[in-house]
Amino acid sequence: MRVAFVTATTRHHAAADPDRAARIDGVAQRLAGRGHDVTVLTTRWWETDAASITREDVHYRAVADAAGPRFTLGVPWALRAVEPEVTHVVHDDPGVVVAAAVGGAPVVVDWYDLPADRESAVVTWLRRRAARGPAMVVTPSRLVQTSVRALGRSATGIEVVPTGIEYDLVESVTPVDRGEIVYSRRLDADANLEDLLLALAEFRAFDWRAVVIGDGPRRGEYESQARDLRIDDRVEFAGDLPIEERVAAFKGAHAYVHTARRSSFPTDLVRALACGCVGIVSYHEQSSAHEFVEATDRGFLTTSPEEIADAIEDVGRLPHRTIEESYADYGQDAVLDRYQRLYETVRSAR
Repeated sequence: MRVAFVTATTRHHAAADPDRAARIDGVAQRLAGRGHDVTVLTTRWWETDAASITREDVHYRAVADAAGPRFTLGVPWALRAVEPEVTHVVHDDPGVVVAAAVGGAPVVVDWYDLPADRESAVVTWLRRRAARGPAMVVTPSRLVQTSVRALGRSATGIEVVPTGIEYDLVESVTPVDRGEIVYSRRLDADANLEDLLLALAEFRAFDWRAVVIGDGPRRGEYESQARDLRIDDRVEFAGDLPIEERVAAFKGAHAYVHTARRSSFPTDLVRALACGCVGIVSYHEQSSAHEFVEATDRGFLTTSPEEIADAIEDVGRLPHRTIEESYADYGQDAVLDRYQRLYETVRSAR
């Protein structure tokens, strides 16, 4: 099958959102690994003047040098040159989604992000067209699905497909004890790590360790808060870690705490649940994390630091595990199977 992906940024671009880029690049690479003809129409990230470049069996073609009107206007012409059977568009810019429909092939839109709090009337109009026009819209969570339905897309035209996790790594990696409690996320304005630190301060008199994985502009503030709360000797700020080291820490931990205010798909939370962690999640309107602990007996949904502290205390009553086999359905191969079935469906319908 010939599949064209359309995205202004990939994992090769320095400015790319790592979670969103990893989601779409992973699908493209694994699809190519199964023998399909895969082309990614993008902006130039390679240093030469060549119009295209191939990496890991994926062909990257430069539509423009940067995101913007030239990229949007160039998408239909680039698609006609590739002649895909299915076009898979990343919803960075609704104008690009509308432009991709001119290419002729059925369009699948990967709608990852929630809408901005405030948008112009023109952008809202384009988003409605981007939501209603494609053959299928794919979202990573029910939360994002609801936001797309609010733009006028019917529920039958939206499929929730999670980001695939490295389940083979979960099966093979040896646990590493870096603490009973683990938190993992970029430490930015939405991280909300302060709620976990306040909860941990309630257990100063007890013997425990926690590890915070991730870096970002708020790291210094959080380290200072841990010192002020007199728990800095118990909380390790490990910085960014490779996936294998994160998974090893998840398998060694008893609980994973997710407090972020905004998350389309909490990839590390799902990895940690697959590693047997008990999930403790703070509910926020713009986070989908609650979806992954609502239906499990190894998860707690909280709304305050006090409730997080109560959940941490309750975790001790649950056995420690290093794997949950039910999360094999989130494995990368299983998720790719879902995408392939979806491609076949829209191709057959066309």
